Amino acid sequence: MKNIPKKVQNIIDLKKKFDALKKGKDSLLTILEDVELAESVYNSNAIENSTLTLPDTEKILLDLEVSKDYSLREVFEAKNLARVYEYIKIKKDSIVLNQKTMLFLHSLLIGGIDDSIAGRFRKESEYVRVGKHVAPAPEHVIRMIEVILDEYKSNHDANVFAKIAHFHLQFETIHPFCDGNGRIGRVLINLQLQEFGYPNIIIRDKEKQVYYRTFTHFRDTKSTKQMEKVIHLALLEGLHKRIAYLESATIVTLSAYAKKHSLPLANLINSGRRQTIPAFREKGIWKIGVEYKKIDL
Repeated sequence: MKNIPKKVQNIIDLKKKFDALKKGKDSLLTILEDVELAESVYNSNAIENSTLTLPDTEKILLDLEVSKDYSLREVFEAKNLARVYEYIKIKKDSIVLNQKTMLFLHSLLIGGIDDSIAGRFRKESEYVRVGKHVAPAPEHVIRMIEVILDEYKSNHDANVFAKIAHFHLQFETIHPFCDGNGRIGRVLINLQLQEFGYPNIIIRDKEKQVYYRTFTHFRDTKSTKQMEKVIHLALLEGLHKRIAYLESATIVTLSAYAKKHSLPLANLINSGRRQTIPAFREKGIWKIGVEYKKIDL
C-alpha cells in the first residue's frame, strides 16, 4: 500500500471526528443536506452557464414563483438535477456505480428536456467537443466507459480521492452523453464519496476556471493532482461545516469574526479558500464557528 499523503490523512482524521460526532444526529445531517441541495443544483448548473440565481433555484425547488422569466429548460434542469441528487441520497446503501446507473441518472436529468437523448450514450454521428477538446468517436464510448469502470473497481489505492479524481477526469474526457456530462460527472463524484462514507461536495461556479484547468492539465500531463486538490478543498469545507453544526458551534460570518478578533477579513477569506481554517460557505457567504481560536494567517 502506498504512503497516504498528508492532505489525505488530514481528511481521514477529520472524517473520524465527523463520524464520532454524527451518532444520533441523523436528523440534523438531513436538514443540512436538504438546505444544501439548492446550492448543489445552482452551482452545478451555473458551471454549465445556466442563468438561474441561487434564490430563484431555491424557489423553483420549492415550487414557488420566481422573480423573472426563465426558460422552461432552465427550470426543468434545476428540478431534474435535484431529483438526481435526491435519488443517490435515498439509494446510498444500495446504488452501484455501473453503466446502468449512469444511464438511469442521465434519464432523470434529461428526461422531459430532450427525451431523444435521455438515458443513453452518444450513438453514430453524435460528436461533441468541449472547448478545444474533441471527445472520442461515439462507437468507442461504451467500451471506454467499461474500461474506466473496471479500472476504478480494481484500484485499491488507499488514496480514494486520487482514484475518484482519475475517474472523473476520464469520464469528462470521454463525454459519453450528448448533453449533461458535467452535471452527471459531478453527481458521480458524490456517489463515489458516499460509498466511502463522506458527505457530498459542491464544486462551485466561482471556482469553475480552476476546475476547468484540471481537465487541460490531465490531458497534457496525465496528472490528477489538480483535480485531487479541487476535491480535497471541497471536502474539507463540507466536513468543517458539518462538524461546526454537530458541535453546536455558534456560527458567524467571517466578517463578524474578523471584526471581533481584529483580523484582516481578506486574509481570513484566503485562509478559508485554502482550508487552513475551518471556514465554510453558506449561500456564498463565508462563515466559521465563533469559538475557533487557533488563527495562523
